[in-house]
Amino acid sequence: MITVENHIGSITVSEKYLASLVKHTVSDCFGVVGVCCANPFHSIVSAVTFGKAFKKFRGISIHADKNGSLVIDLHIKVTYGTNITAAVESIVHKVCFNVEEASGADVSAVNVFVDELCS
Repeated sequence: MITVENHIGSITVSEKYLASLVKHTVSDCFGVVGVCCANPFHSIVSAVTFGKAFKKFRGISIHADKNGSLVIDLHIKVTYGTNITAAVESIVHKVCFNVEEASGADVSAVNVFVDELCS
């Protein structure tokens, strides 16, 4: 659970909700195929279990820094021929905007890792 405090009071948002919001936001961006596993171990286990294990937060990591603002790490796969720089900039802006609007929490960083290139 992530708690944000402001002048009105405090807001508590579940990490599952934010991960779902980020996943849908990233999936709507041009050139993005989807979110992929963050490390090789998760990839192997996901392949063996047909994607059932580690499905909840696969490729998305959300945590608060020492100032209380959110840091979001994304592992994505893009289509071949996509301008990766433009796609990453678009993802960063859309994710920051949607998370800040939905939760009221400040987003200090969105780190995007392009792990796969699909044809």
